[in-house]
Amino acid sequence: MHQKRVNCLIEQAKEHNLDVLALVSGPNLFYFTDLSFHLSERPVLVLFPIDDAPAIIVPTFEAVKVEDSSIEMNVFSYTDEEGYTAAFQEACDRLRLAKRTIGAEAFRMRMVEVKLLEQYAPGCNILPAEEALAQLRMHKDQFELEQMRRAIDITEKALRDTMSQVEVGWTEREVAALLKTKMFQRGGEGMAFSPIVVAGPNAALPHATPGDRPIQPGETIVVDCGAILGGYAADITRTFAFGELGPDMAHIYEVVRAANAAGRAQAGPRTPAEEVDRAARKVIEEAGYGEYFKHRTGHGLGLDVHEPPYIVEGNERILKPGMTFTVEPGIYLPGQGGVRIEDDVLVTEDGAESLTMFPREFAGL
Repeated sequence: MHQKRVNCLIEQAKEHNLDVLALVSGPNLFYFTDLSFHLSERPVLVLFPIDDAPAIIVPTFEAVKVEDSSIEMNVFSYTDEEGYTAAFQEACDRLRLAKRTIGAEAFRMRMVEVKLLEQYAPGCNILPAEEALAQLRMHKDQFELEQMRRAIDITEKALRDTMSQVEVGWTEREVAALLKTKMFQRGGEGMAFSPIVVAGPNAALPHATPGDRPIQPGETIVVDCGAILGGYAADITRTFAFGELGPDMAHIYEVVRAANAAGRAQAGPRTPAEEVDRAARKVIEEAGYGEYFKHRTGHGLGLDVHEPPYIVEGNERILKPGMTFTVEPGIYLPGQGGVRIEDDVLVTEDGAESLTMFPREFAGL
């Protein structure tokens, strides 16, 4: 599987006029090699030239991992005593990288790797390679989808477990801590991101951090969370409350639920990504809350929590079967509260499937 992915990667490099692709520790490296390393002061870099075997620059004590990879690579290792500069120089010389065009991960590669490549591959031209990588990772195969389905199932069960136990007066931080525990108990291998649990005025901030404020009856509680399984992420948001919502917030809840449904209904093959955003946003704008929907409707989901395709106005990328992304409209009223309902969606041959099944109808705790 991974060798096939590498072969496709080389073809993408050629199509984008790149001589080499350079990947650092993270989701892209895992996708193509099944190798994971901590991002640290000891750089790890894998180079995929279009005309030679891949090469990896890696600390000596981590090199044993490469032996278990299905991808054959030339290894340039270094000890802590030696430092990594000689390994970079040897790899650049061996692959003849001087004056070549190198595709790099614009949002992940650090200055240390860039400077070393520029030093030991004089005259090289380092360009962003996001589009070449996205073309391969946006389409999820059956193995990837199975990992995502299992991660979502874990997340939904953990969310149900958690919200059945919380009581009035618990703090946001206490709810978030219980949610993390439940995700591990249900079989999650980690958190896709630190859970967002915010209530009352804090719920008006889409990415607020859980705090020590006690949650009160009647105020919205926005819970955004996701487990990881096999490297793949879930991402779901639901909005709760102790008891009933007031009339205004209850109306807002129904507007957001309708916007979520409209976005999911618009998703499908041959549809531009921006049309999904427009469908969800139209519902909120027509209800008079357009200025309070402060972010895009969604983002791609997989090994990264945020990856292409982005569901936003201006993105004309055509959706295709196998693409997975979120639909997460929200309304946020400063000083009062907010509502967000987020689902994970898979584009199919004839439409779209919601991978998340947690109820969307409001039910007081």
